[in-house]
Amino acid sequence: MFSSTPFVLSFALLLSLPLLFLLAPRILPPRPLPISLPDELDDLSLFHKATIASLHQSASTSSLTHVVRTSAQPKIAFLFLTNSDLVFSPLWEKFFHGNQNLYNIYIHADPSTKFTNPPTGVFKDRFIASKKTQRASPTLISAARRLLATALLDDPQNSYFALVSQHCIPLHSFHFFYRSVFSTPFTSSLFNRFGEKKYRSFIEILDKESTLKDRYSARGENVMMPEVSFDQFRVGSQFFILTRKHALLVIKDRKLWRKFRLPCLNTESCYPEEHYFPTLLSMEDPKGCTHFTLTRVNWTDSVDGHPHTYRPAEVSPELIYRLRVSNSTYSYLFARKFSPDCLTPLMDMADTVILRD
Repeated sequence: MFSSTPFVLSFALLLSLPLLFLLAPRILPPRPLPISLPDELDDLSLFHKATIASLHQSASTSSLTHVVRTSAQPKIAFLFLTNSDLVFSPLWEKFFHGNQNLYNIYIHADPSTKFTNPPTGVFKDRFIASKKTQRASPTLISAARRLLATALLDDPQNSYFALVSQHCIPLHSFHFFYRSVFSTPFTSSLFNRFGEKKYRSFIEILDKESTLKDRYSARGENVMMPEVSFDQFRVGSQFFILTRKHALLVIKDRKLWRKFRLPCLNTESCYPEEHYFPTLLSMEDPKGCTHFTLTRVNWTDSVDGHPHTYRPAEVSPELIYRLRVSNSTYSYLFARKFSPDCLTPLMDMADTVILRD
């Protein structure tokens, strides 16, 4: 009787293997998605081309100088980072309508994305060569840099670069947005050596967060040294609006990228996409940044690192008005995160509330 026990145990273990494979992905955290050498080489080639194409511009000024000298209106590059349908594209269509000479659109979609409704209108054929992405991993940094490089290379009139997600919505009309980033009292006293107005990047840069130490040490003790000391480490929203000067700075960086692409040991404190851009720009040009974002996010009841998701019952004119209010001289220009079924109530008040300025 007892001699058969090992056989029974082995048989039971064999039968449990399929169940283990089925449940493991739901129980264990996802394995970090590595960045392959071919992907890295593809990106380096793209970054090199974009950098070379921009060499004619002075390193000490933004592209706005070039735009003014050529009498061309500066454009805003809208960089959509997504892994699902662009469900709010009808609202964005209304936002962009009639302003085709003032913007460009670029979309980075995870290659595994299955679009239920392929983008049309202004979003049609605006996809760039994309790689697989994963939340809370360096792949989101790579995707954002890929978008920046593509936009830099595509149009020299792209002067600001706004990163948004499929869950973002505009809070104002396009004209309000355009005036806000190009004509603001915040930048009126800043001039370059030629006496021309300089513009700042709208990016959140924080150094007093309670989780800062854990985030800094997520890859291991002192792993970020010597390139990034703890005193230099910063965090902030992954969604930004960068000047052309700073977009170039990002794609030219190699030193900090070598650190931030390393895998994390403490995955609960690892959000590279929220660390890399604030740290890099804080180290390289802190006075050239506003240190705040123009994308409103509600973290009051976050779940698993995700912000509050607004549902249709919450969508109202009053919500839009509240989301616009900020602590700076600027109004918030974007907001997230909205569930897909919010499209109908948002469209119902698009002309009368959201895009009416």
